[in-house]
Amino acid sequence: MTRISEFPRPLRKLRLRISRWLLLTGALALAPSLLATGADAQALSYAPTPLSAFPSDDGMTAPGGSAEASPSLLPARLRRTAVALDTKEAPGTIIIDTGNTVLYYVLGNGRAIRYGVGVGRAGFTWSGVQRISSKREWPDWHPPAQMIARQPYLPRFMAGGPGNPLGARAMYLGASEYRIHGTNDPTTIGKFVSSGCIRLTNEDVIDLFNRVSLGTRVVVMPKNAVHLVSRPITGRDVAALTAQPHAEVTTLSSGRQALNFSTSAEY
Repeated sequence: MTRISEFPRPLRKLRLRISRWLLLTGALALAPSLLATGADAQALSYAPTPLSAFPSDDGMTAPGGSAEASPSLLPARLRRTAVALDTKEAPGTIIIDTGNTVLYYVLGNGRAIRYGVGVGRAGFTWSGVQRISSKREWPDWHPPAQMIARQPYLPRFMAGGPGNPLGARAMYLGASEYRIHGTNDPTTIGKFVSSGCIRLTNEDVIDLFNRVSLGTRVVVMPKNAVHLVSRPITGRDVAALTAQPHAEVTTLSSGRQALNFSTSAEY
C-alpha cells in the first residue's frame, strides 16, 4: 500500500484535506440519529406518573394496569345479585362478610342484595359496628396522615372525578378513617387490598349509595368469622330488586359529569 509520505508534497496536502472532509461529512450525517436517541431516552426517563396509579388504600394495585377492566368480568359470586339470606339484622342494614369479600344490603323477608367488595389486606382488616355519617358523590381524596407516612409519594389532595381512586361515591363510617367507596380498578374486587376501607365497583357503589341513608347501620364481620350463607333468588322479582335507579348524566360548567337520579338521597 502506498503511504501518504510517498506522494509529492502538493498531493499529500490534497489527500489530507479530502480525508478530513470525509470524516466531517460522516459525523454530520450521524448527528440527527444520535440526538433523537438521546431525546427519546430523556422522555422515557422523566415520564410523569398518572394520577390514577395512586391507590386509595395503601398501594396494593399495580399502577397503570387494569382500571379499564369491565365489572362484568367479575366472577359470578362477586356480581350484584338478589339472594336469600337468613339474618336477624333489620331491613336497611349493611353487613360486610370480610372473609368472603361480599357486602349484603338487607331487604327484609329473608332477602338481601349481595355485592362483591375489596377489603383490608393482612393486618388492616377490622370488625365492629358503625353508622353512615356522611355521603359524597365523586368525593375528593385526602389521604390520611398514617397512609402518607407509609407512602410519602402520595398526593396530599386529589379532586373527585373518574381518575380518583375513591371512585364515583363514598359513604363515610362514623368518625373513623374508613369508608365504603367505589374504585377505578374493578380487578381489586374480591381481594384483600386496602388499609381497611371497603370498595365496590363504581356501578355497585352508586346502586348502594341510592339505597342507604345517613345513620344506616353497618356491621363489619371479623375476617375469621363463619361466613354468611346466601343463595340466589329465582323468579320475576330478581330484576326489580337489583335494578339501579334511573340516572341522567348532566355535564357541569367545569366539564365534569354528574349523575342525577330519580330517587332522592340524603347528604
